[in-house]
Amino acid sequence: MNPLLQAKQLGQRIWLDNLSRELLAGPLQKLIEEDGLAGVTSNPAIFQKSISSGAGYASDLAKLKTQNLTTEQRFEALAVPDVQAACDLFKQAYADSMGQDGYVSLEVSPHLARDAAGTENAAKRLWAAIGRPNAMIKIPATPESLPAFTAAIAAGINVNVTLMFGKPHCDAVFDAYVAGLRQRIAKGGDVRHIHSVASLFLSRVDSLIDGKLDAIGGDALLLKGKTAIAMVRVAYAHWMQRWNSSECADVRAAGANIQRLLWASTGTKNPTYPDTMYVDELIGADTVNTLPDATLAAFRDHGSAKARLTQGVAEAEATLAKLASLVIDLDAAAVQLQVDGLKLFDEAFDKLLSLLA
Repeated sequence: MNPLLQAKQLGQRIWLDNLSRELLAGPLQKLIEEDGLAGVTSNPAIFQKSISSGAGYASDLAKLKTQNLTTEQRFEALAVPDVQAACDLFKQAYADSMGQDGYVSLEVSPHLARDAAGTENAAKRLWAAIGRPNAMIKIPATPESLPAFTAAIAAGINVNVTLMFGKPHCDAVFDAYVAGLRQRIAKGGDVRHIHSVASLFLSRVDSLIDGKLDAIGGDALLLKGKTAIAMVRVAYAHWMQRWNSSECADVRAAGANIQRLLWASTGTKNPTYPDTMYVDELIGADTVNTLPDATLAAFRDHGSAKARLTQGVAEAEATLAKLASLVIDLDAAAVQLQVDGLKLFDEAFDKLLSLLA
């Protein structure tokens, strides 16, 4: 069987980390029908690449030149219809799965990452502009933006929390999600239709920590390529334990959906690692894996779909303990990686705005 379909049977949903008008013109429908694709994610870098290529955008770009809009308004005039079109292609999957599948993400401006009020306003505005129940608004997991995430959940908005790189981010996002649910419940609101994912980035973690292990040398080299997977196994076990404990009994009783952990940055950056490493090892219930095109094709071709996510948790904890004994601070690394990730998104967004100017 197609490994992509097998992963779905094991409780994981596969999303594509790409969105373009070329994709919307036919390939996306095929991926939904043949591979069981359950969602699409986008980010400033993806849109910058897509729009700068010019494919499918020439007519709209020409029209926008005649309109008195800011560059960000021009971007949204291009991006929102793309997200709406993708949501419509996933409409049946969304209905058939009772809201588990069929999501399309659009990110708030990365320039707002340190602005709680600005992020909240942008999330509400984009949610209304898209006008689809299977849209998700992407909000970064910065300390400043998490109150906006809570407010969005309380307002009944689906959210993809992005740029998580470690345990501190997981704990903070979990707390912010439950707080949003409780705020909505306290006001008599329905939480049963709200869905959210928490995107934990993987390959960037290994790239950073592998560099530190190279500098140490010796037996430390045996840990290369193991940090991200160990982090995920431990994070998932803790996440599920918290959700299913008495801590969340009240929101579960109100019909709230678990915020699913999502694995992002799953294309291996080290060419010596298996190209499906971050897929094969991390399949488990109530999770999402968003794959770049090449990784999706590779997993379809030679991936191994087995429920390995809950295996080797004790070994994963031992790996993290070994890293700590080498004075490798994963919490500090998570902070650094989030700052670096925001910078990359800022740069991509600025390039896009410059193009649209």
